[in-house]
Amino acid sequence: MSDAPADPVAALAARLPHAFSRPEFLLHALTHRSAADPRRQMLDSNERLEFIGDRVLALVMAEWLAERFPDEREGDLGKRLAVLVAQQSLATVAESLGVATALRILNAEERSGVRNRASVLADAVEALLGALYLDGGLDPARELVRREWAPLLEASARPPVSPKTRLQEWTLGRGLGLPEYVLVSTSGPSHQPVFVVRVLAAGQDAEGTGENKRAAEQAAAARLLEGLGA
Repeated sequence: MSDAPADPVAALAARLPHAFSRPEFLLHALTHRSAADPRRQMLDSNERLEFIGDRVLALVMAEWLAERFPDEREGDLGKRLAVLVAQQSLATVAESLGVATALRILNAEERSGVRNRASVLADAVEALLGALYLDGGLDPARELVRREWAPLLEASARPPVSPKTRLQEWTLGRGLGLPEYVLVSTSGPSHQPVFVVRVLAAGQDAEGTGENKRAAEQAAAARLLEGLGA
């Protein structure tokens, strides 16, 4: 007879570089707002821990980048930081840790696919870092970041440049001014919105979609760059 499947929360805890003295912090970090108590204004969701974890991640990542790239200027370090703390990077780390299976989500939200949304996974990773910080200080948060983000950090020898930045540099370099972004529409339910943004530059335009306005702008810029052959 095969062993029973491991408890996903316990499995996640085993992957962390810290044993929680207050395990409720870990459960709190894994509680999606759909599973929180409305009588408590959903303060038992992971949103407050996410708020803390966002700052913890920025601090330990900035510290690491300054150490890892001692000859780079602030602007290049900032470009690296922006990519490494972006939603997609956080979602990649969430997948590595097995965060999705450990999340506490109501069945109604489960059916809509919330568990595997990049934004939900990214928020949970930030909440997890907040929980590590509150329970054990910066050291365990730093250790987790340096372990899980190492492949992402080493993936590019040069500072990454986002599509929006590339497009802006392309237009300004040709004296064409700044690209203009226009929100075309917002649709979908509140837990799974879809934003459509149009970008206009160099006499051309393109549209992009995303689960937030910033992601849609990046998608639009990337599509316009393709059309411009830039």
